[in-house]
Amino acid sequence: MIETVHIYHTNDLHSHFENWPKIVHYLKTKKHIHKSKNETVFLFDIGDHVDRFHPITEATGGVANVELLNHLTPDAITIGNNEGITLPFEALDRLYNHAQFPVIVSNLFYLDGTRPKWAKPYVIKHLQNGVRIGILGVTVCFEQFYRQLGWMITEPMANIKETLEEIRGEADVIILLSHLGISDDEWIAQQFPDIDVILGAHTHHVLDRGKLVGNTLLAGAGKFGQWLGHIELKIDSAQKKLVNKKAEIIETKTIEKEDVFTIKWLDQKKVESAQKLNEVVVELKEELRIDWFSDSPFAKLLASALKEWCDGEVSMVNAGVLLESLPKGLVTKGDLHRICPHPINPCKIMVQGDQLKEVILQARTKEMEQLKLKGLGFRGKVMGRMVFDGIETVMETLEDGKEHVKKIFVNGKHLDQNHVYAVATIDMFTLGPLYPQLSRVKNKIYFMPELLRDVLAWKLSKQFLQIHQ
Repeated sequence: MIETVHIYHTNDLHSHFENWPKIVHYLKTKKHIHKSKNETVFLFDIGDHVDRFHPITEATGGVANVELLNHLTPDAITIGNNEGITLPFEALDRLYNHAQFPVIVSNLFYLDGTRPKWAKPYVIKHLQNGVRIGILGVTVCFEQFYRQLGWMITEPMANIKETLEEIRGEADVIILLSHLGISDDEWIAQQFPDIDVILGAHTHHVLDRGKLVGNTLLAGAGKFGQWLGHIELKIDSAQKKLVNKKAEIIETKTIEKEDVFTIKWLDQKKVESAQKLNEVVVELKEELRIDWFSDSPFAKLLASALKEWCDGEVSMVNAGVLLESLPKGLVTKGDLHRICPHPINPCKIMVQGDQLKEVILQARTKEMEQLKLKGLGFRGKVMGRMVFDGIETVMETLEDGKEHVKKIFVNGKHLDQNHVYAVATIDMFTLGPLYPQLSRVKNKIYFMPELLRDVLAWKLSKQFLQIHQ
């Protein structure tokens, strides 16, 4: 007898709740249809459901995201880096206290090596005909960030191998929930052919019909709830063997109906979140203006705040992280979240003068200022001008009309190419391809769990108190 198993999967929602009511309606409808045909249905989320850019997530510490998942009762989820390293230790450790589903992540531990009570390395699902389906889960290993927050994250490949050994003979079909990215998923498929299906995330890849690597089917449903994934498995129940598998994605905008309860619930949460974020931080006596393409007062204040917070010799931050000016009057936590929604941490890096010079030259190009960045925690529109504290650039206009950095001064002296400078900045400059010189720096100190807006709130409160004492 051939049994049909349907798997629906979401990933990297990043709190884009505008698409969630359609997804909920679609999945509830499909679940009802499949069960009426006596077909097995599984629902999975592959991480980064949480993103603190959204006021509801910010106000609830991600608990609202878990409640939304509870409404769907998925069969299992794994966590992404947004759950793992943008929440303080205590917030993550209690995030799933009321989850009505298992959280599968085999490579996350407390610092003493024990596994959190809310995390499982795997689960085994038993079908009515006796077929056993093993569900594994791993998340991306940002070791330094996790350690800074009080967690131990391990390389996932070793954990996958260990878990496969543990369930050997206990599962007839194996599914991996992988918040690692498409390249790692392809490597895992080659190294661990016992895994039948890899549900992917993190790199926001869209695999319209899945991708076969060896005998392993890879799947990925993009980002922001723009798609959701569906996999159909055909299992010979007598032999307990998978005989066929195929994947597809469903574009959310083609779904016509929305779940009414979810819409109402989100509307209520918006009201509650706005009230919670209405706490006053400071009262401004004049506007704090931001201009993405000049050394405007608000950007300069943020650069000063970073330098002081991180105890740096100098600081640098791109103006594009501030999305709006702050008007005169009361400033609330909600205002700071609106104008600085990024899950970005301050950091201090030790940079040799010649490397710092190259970064400054690159940062002051029109191409970099106009760059429309997606990812690395950035939730803005454009990079904007790099603004410094302690660094002065003397510009000159060349014959072709382009501006060029002629001289660089650090705290009033010519930049010393052999000196190692303590540079206060933001973590996204140290993580990816934006500034390779900074990515390669070994001596980095990340300040966590504080985000950029926390530093901003601290600076505004401090400056206001000093002015009015």
